[in-house]
Amino acid sequence: MIDSSLKDIAAALRAKRISAVELATDSLARIAAGNPRINAFVTVDRDGALAAAAAADARLAAGTAGRLTGIPLAHKDVFCTEGVLTTCGSKMLANFTAPYDAHVVSLLKQAGAVMVGKTNMDEFAMGSSNENSHFGPTRNPWNTACVPGGSSGGSAAAVAARLVPIATGTDTGGSVRQPAALCGITGIKPTYGTVSRYGMIAYASSLDQGGAFARSAEDCAALLSAMTGHDPRDSTSLERDAEDYGRDLNQPLAGLRIGVPKEFFAEGMEGDVRAAVDAALAEYRKLGATTVEVSLPNARLAIPAYYVIAPAEASSNLSRFDGVRYGHRAADYTDLMDMYCKSRAEGFGGEVKRRILVGTYVLSHGYYDAYYIKAQKLRRLIADDFAAAFRQCDLIAGPTTPTVAFGIGEKSDDPVQMYLGDIYTVAVNLAGLPGLSHPAGFGKGGLPVGLQLIGNYFSEARLLGAAHQFQQVTDWHSRAPQS
Repeated sequence: MIDSSLKDIAAALRAKRISAVELATDSLARIAAGNPRINAFVTVDRDGALAAAAAADARLAAGTAGRLTGIPLAHKDVFCTEGVLTTCGSKMLANFTAPYDAHVVSLLKQAGAVMVGKTNMDEFAMGSSNENSHFGPTRNPWNTACVPGGSSGGSAAAVAARLVPIATGTDTGGSVRQPAALCGITGIKPTYGTVSRYGMIAYASSLDQGGAFARSAEDCAALLSAMTGHDPRDSTSLERDAEDYGRDLNQPLAGLRIGVPKEFFAEGMEGDVRAAVDAALAEYRKLGATTVEVSLPNARLAIPAYYVIAPAEASSNLSRFDGVRYGHRAADYTDLMDMYCKSRAEGFGGEVKRRILVGTYVLSHGYYDAYYIKAQKLRRLIADDFAAAFRQCDLIAGPTTPTVAFGIGEKSDDPVQMYLGDIYTVAVNLAGLPGLSHPAGFGKGGLPVGLQLIGNYFSEARLLGAAHQFQQVTDWHSRAPQS
């Protein structure tokens, strides 16, 4: 039952063909059987899940259930969950139990979703492969020798392996869309400010945004609809009412203009990815859409701009982890400064230290204007490029990643090559736009390829509607890896 659509699961729950407790028990059993192979979960909350499922059954019996009532759910371990470990994939927070729920967690509890556990991730969401976790790498369910993508790789792998039907993630430079692509599922990052960041442990505050994973666009729409809405506790939360992001699912694509950036099809993209993307675009044309060439001339500068801005914000955000109030504290130290230094040296992994050092450097006296200010100017140019492109088209399409999933350890010794994997995704975060990745076929080694759709601000419903129409005539999203 757990590998059915949310609509079918909800219908079965209402018809009493299955109970929420039985569904949660099934999910927990799948996790127990499958997690040792892929390491998608850091924490499994069996008691909490069964209690939440019993409460969901009571709501179903009372006729007060919503679309997500009784649906098993996993949260990326960057979201604070009251009474449950929130590690952020780091030794620094390996024993941290959050005293409150993130806004996203609260909303999904209110919707009746049943959290079964917290998923593995790159430490403090810094990574594109999910190899940087203190708890070991998550493995791609399609090939366990390969990465699932990061930083939300645990959530993507859990959905792809059918351990849960839906999961949350966060996207700072592609960390929902990339793992969705590499794991063969659907993932969406909404417009910046649509999902509250309250209780979401910060990496880069002007870029971080919560997102949704599911097998299909239709299921993503249901999850995202329950996650959004204004939150006065988050100063970046937009004052907009919650939306039904499924409202355009049945909208035909006749007349839809899809922009294809010429810069996305230059060097760097592997041939198998290009073939799948070209075939997907042809399918969109069969559905009535037209494709037009557009240009994003500053897209090539997105990587350097991102890897100045994001580490700069990280160096500030992570300064709070000093071993004093919470988090890892060194066992042996001589004075306060020694405790700070040793606690942070022991608590943070290599990639986090690298980004803190880069961020501190670009914010330092004498380099702030040369690097940080210039990166912010590039950010404005990138946003202007998108604005110009959207005067010619309704959506933009292209690859999500330049390659299919690569081997674990293959790029670990070359950070620059790892960062170049973000080439098609980071510009979307710099501009604050919504982006979606959906399955578009398979490439080398039988590994999934994702197609990225990018929309103008607040066009999530249109993105999901286009992806849904594509998924009505293809079956890439319904294929599952062998367990």
